[in-house]
Amino acid sequence: MTNPSRLGEDIAAMRQRDPAARSNLEAFLTSPGIHALFWHRVAHWLWRWEWFLLGRLISHLSRGLTGVEIHPGATLGRRIVIDHGMGVVIGATSIIGDDVMLYHDVTLGARGIEKGNRHPKIENNVIIGAGARVLGNVTIGEGSRISANAVITKDLAPRTMLDQADFFVI
Repeated sequence: MTNPSRLGEDIAAMRQRDPAARSNLEAFLTSPGIHALFWHRVAHWLWRWEWFLLGRLISHLSRGLTGVEIHPGATLGRRIVIDHGMGVVIGATSIIGDDVMLYHDVTLGARGIEKGNRHPKIENNVIIGAGARVLGNVTIGEGSRISANAVITKDLAPRTMLDQADFFVI
């Protein structure tokens, strides 16, 4: 159903990027981000096999348990870290690359109800700070860093660094 080695990668990524994760067991038992990723992979597998209702149900239950809402249609890469997790929302057509870090209260959302690709594409090695909103069919280039509470509505070139001094809506 879902690749068990991904769980090991998730735990290793959490341990590498979160100094509060003191052991693999602690990360596995107490990280809502790891739990959300695991259940998303189950829901996504069901979604791909057109078991839409069951995929949505698993996603819904996971949200209740973890505080992280990931639509089963979203495509997630490897070694993603969702730190703290509460309030994270990842929309249906979102695509997230490898080695991405999302802090709490991040939204990868749509700007309207249009059909097709309406959510962000996050390339590899991106960090998105707490409370940031990335909205619409935009691409966040590889290696970019987005500060807390930023609102992004346009593409960002690779390796763009938005720090707190750059806080504005683009």
